[in-house]
Amino acid sequence: MMPSFHSADRPTHRRVMVVGLLFCSAFVAISFWLRPQPESGKVLVKADRLVRTAGEARKSN
Repeated sequence: MMPSFHSADRPTHRRVMVVGLLFCSAFVAISFWLRPQPESGKVLVKADRLVRTAGEARKSN
């Protein structure tokens, strides 16, 4: 029988999963923090317009 990770004891499995989750969340946080932020508020204006017009019937041609 080949040894596998699934045959490890429960504390070891849990520890490896927690460490993996911490690395994953740190990667997501760092990549979000290093992403260049938009200088203009154009995205916010578009989002505001979408929220204001949500629920209104679209005009047909």
